Amino acid sequence: MKIILSIFLIVITSQSTIAQNRPQDFLSSEFHEERREVLREKMPKNSVAVFFSNPIRNRANDVNFKYHQDPNFYYLTGHKQPHALLMIFKEEQNINNTSFDEIMFVRGRNALAELYDGGRISTAEAVNQLKLTASLETPEFKNFPIDFSKFDQVLFYDFKNDVRQTNEEGDLYDLIEQFKEKVNYPDQNNLDITPEPQENNLNTKLLEELLRPMRGIKTEEELELLEKAVKISALGQAEVMKAIKPGMSELEVQGMHEFIFKKYKAEYEGYPSIVGAGHNGCVLHYIENYKPEIEDGELILMDLGAEYHGYTADVTRTIPVNGKFTKEQKAIYDLVYEAQEAAASIAKAGVPFSDLYDTTLTIINKGLLELGIVKSLKEEDLIDPTTGRHRYYPHGCCHHIGLDVHDLGEYGKLEENMVITIEPGIYIPEGSPCDEKWWDIPVRIEDDYLIKKESAELLSDDAPRKSDEIEKLMKETSAFEQFNLPELENK
Repeated sequence: MKIILSIFLIVITSQSTIAQNRPQDFLSSEFHEERREVLREKMPKNSVAVFFSNPIRNRANDVNFKYHQDPNFYYLTGHKQPHALLMIFKEEQNINNTSFDEIMFVRGRNALAELYDGGRISTAEAVNQLKLTASLETPEFKNFPIDFSKFDQVLFYDFKNDVRQTNEEGDLYDLIEQFKEKVNYPDQNNLDITPEPQENNLNTKLLEELLRPMRGIKTEEELELLEKAVKISALGQAEVMKAIKPGMSELEVQGMHEFIFKKYKAEYEGYPSIVGAGHNGCVLHYIENYKPEIEDGELILMDLGAEYHGYTADVTRTIPVNGKFTKEQKAIYDLVYEAQEAAASIAKAGVPFSDLYDTTLTIINKGLLELGIVKSLKEEDLIDPTTGRHRYYPHGCCHHIGLDVHDLGEYGKLEENMVITIEPGIYIPEGSPCDEKWWDIPVRIEDDYLIKKESAELLSDDAPRKSDEIEKLMKETSAFEQFNLPELENK
């Protein structure tokens, strides 16, 4: 067993599988190295933190979904390939006469597999390019001479039992099973191991507590990527506003957004795109996007976010398909906009998260009453007894964004360099206990804000938010006007 150490590494081939064809604006290896060090400082004495890469997800038969790394694993390593394990030690370890305070196990090289799926990182490249202290190939973990019982705490996320076994030696399934054996993992499902003093040394809760404040406060490098993701998403919203018209399908609208994401080199959507016209917009996480023809006079709610180099935006606009709000649509839209502006105006470091929601709720309730949509502000008029939620504003107003669309972060008080959404909404589905002129009006306005000491900076202002500005932009010509494809003939 040969542990590759950075101090012994002299030459790396220029044909590195990581560096090849790689964009130059990913997070730096120094960023990930520094994040590991911050985590190490927070860890308890005589502890080890263990992280597993995300599993490969099967789509159907022998076809898998495009691989996406576990956000924590990426945050701490920059490694984007599957079947890997990372261990970070509080104190330096000495194994086989070699000292190190972290080690990552990566897949072994395989010429045939790499012919089909692309190059794999070597142990030497893991050390040199990811700036890890040590690296081994995954099959070596089985006999790796580590005694987990000597640690006061072994920190890891509990398992979901959703990893498939493959024919590859040292795959993620093997790594998990071997780890369980090494730590004497209890043989029971849905184990709730608490961070309190316990008979064993396994702790599945503490890592989340340590990582939450780290990931919630963005560094300068993270902000650059996150702001780019937001800008791409907002530009997509603006362009679609110009292009949309009655008769399009929801899928076509989704496709325009996602084409723009790819045009700006965003690798993924940060979450399944939500494009709901009319009643579909009242379904909060509607992702079918299958309505074949959007009707004249409908609103369409478009909640989409580009993921750029791991960081995802979250931007929602609701617009009239024909370019003109009706009187009722405008009244609801302007009420939601007023609520969002009020919350944004008080957002700054030190303000409780809950104040933002309370501010939007007060304005929305008052507006619904003035419009006659609710009869009173009593609970029986505001709360839907079937869901236990507000009848017309059933969700929260704010969340962190970053490596996840609902990113890790603290929800006590706002802090500088948090990036959050403010997203009030009103949804009035058909059959609601109000005048039917309000039915099937869904409005959500969602924007991304950087929290500063004395204010919040709006990052997604490339897409207009005021109702009159939306109507004005929708009159402009879109680049998609020149994009015409042949009609499909029915046979």
